[in-house]
Amino acid sequence: MLATGLTTLLTLPLANHIDHANIIMLFLLMVFVVALWLGRGPALLAAVASVALFDFFFVPPRLSFAVAHVQYLITFAVMLTVAIATTHLVTRLKRNADETSMRERHTLALYEMARHIAGTTMPGQVAEIVRAYINDILSAQCSLWLPDRNGDLIALDDAWPVGGIELARRVHARGEIIEQVGMSGHGEALTCLPLNAPMARRGVMIVALSALDLERERHLLVTIASLVAIAIERLHYVEVARETELAMASERLRGSVLAALSHDLRTPLTALVGMADTLAMAEPKLPAPHAETAAALRTRAKRLATMVGDLLDLARLTIGERPLRREWQPLEEVIGSAIQLLGDALAEHPLEIDLPDDLPLLEFDAVLLERVICNLLDNAAKHTPRGTPIRLDARVADGEARVTIRDRGPGFPALPTLAEPFVRGHPESATPGAGLGLAICKTIVGAHGGALKLENAADGGARVCFSLPLGAPPSIEEESVEAGEAPA
Repeated sequence: MLATGLTTLLTLPLANHIDHANIIMLFLLMVFVVALWLGRGPALLAAVASVALFDFFFVPPRLSFAVAHVQYLITFAVMLTVAIATTHLVTRLKRNADETSMRERHTLALYEMARHIAGTTMPGQVAEIVRAYINDILSAQCSLWLPDRNGDLIALDDAWPVGGIELARRVHARGEIIEQVGMSGHGEALTCLPLNAPMARRGVMIVALSALDLERERHLLVTIASLVAIAIERLHYVEVARETELAMASERLRGSVLAALSHDLRTPLTALVGMADTLAMAEPKLPAPHAETAAALRTRAKRLATMVGDLLDLARLTIGERPLRREWQPLEEVIGSAIQLLGDALAEHPLEIDLPDDLPLLEFDAVLLERVICNLLDNAAKHTPRGTPIRLDARVADGEARVTIRDRGPGFPALPTLAEPFVRGHPESATPGAGLGLAICKTIVGAHGGALKLENAADGGARVCFSLPLGAPPSIEEESVEAGEAPA
């Protein structure tokens, strides 16, 4: 109103010297300045007041709202329309400019936040950077809730009230944004956003700000949550990689120690077995008590030598010192040689073999695979009652050959680490063994690109299945000799 009155006072002395159209331009200029300075509402008021004052002071009869000629009504309408249109365009352009400037500031701030987050090494550092950014840009509070190793959410900000845990748990379970307006002690609105990373949900971010800011900055909060989720996932996989590298180094060290120890023990054990054989075959024969002792010594020495040999092979396979000698060959030959090698160990168990006629050639190390089959059949024979059958079959499915060995014994105990080194189903069992057979089988099959699976059959008994990739065997072309041509 002051601007409208001042414009009227400045233009009154000029009323008799300039045309009314120029006076109207001055009023419109004043409305433009008000719209640019104060916004839409004051500019509309200035537009209506300008038309009224122009009618009262400049249109004859002056000092009256009466109009002497109808053409002035058109002037008033055009003047008011232009003023309102100017107000609308100016305020919209000003709002767009303000929003563009705000988005530019937010973009720069997001870039700075992402740059700082990229150099973090701990989730606490991420939380500190995000809290500072949201406080500077939005003047709001922020808290990050991340799951621990047990899956329970823990706030990285100790100052945040404990009551937020229920809201954080709901959001983490659903994976959806939850907004609560009118939360006392947290501002006017509380927004809880899930930290959805590409591979998994990494936690929850809670932001407390006004309801008006929430409506305007919702997209910005979603963007921040995405950046935080990616940063937390990166730190998670960095930790996983560090733990994996440490485990691999420990495994290599253990394999090296086992290989060195087993190698050093093999020579004296070989001599011990030889001396035990000499005692057992000595002439003249030893007295009965001494002969029994010599036989027991020979049996124990051979068992210890076998155990040390298993340790050495397992260590070499684990650390990669035992290269595979792969060749394309039929699986039937290895199965036959393994059965022949076991000999009397299978005498008390009927052996059922089911091999398809069209079983393709497979690429494997015959010596190692023969050992796998020997170990599995020997385990089945040792841990099942006499007279129970053992079944071996092979099938081709899903691009791999699967060999299954099944018995009718008590089955495997509920041990998830049964195929790990030195783990036995029954630690106090009288059956001889050191818990290395299944571990060696698993390592050999894994080195061939396959997998070994232990399970109990639904109708009783244990079942061991290992797989080998089929690959692309070489084609075998038959040689033909043409008539009259000598073979090469």
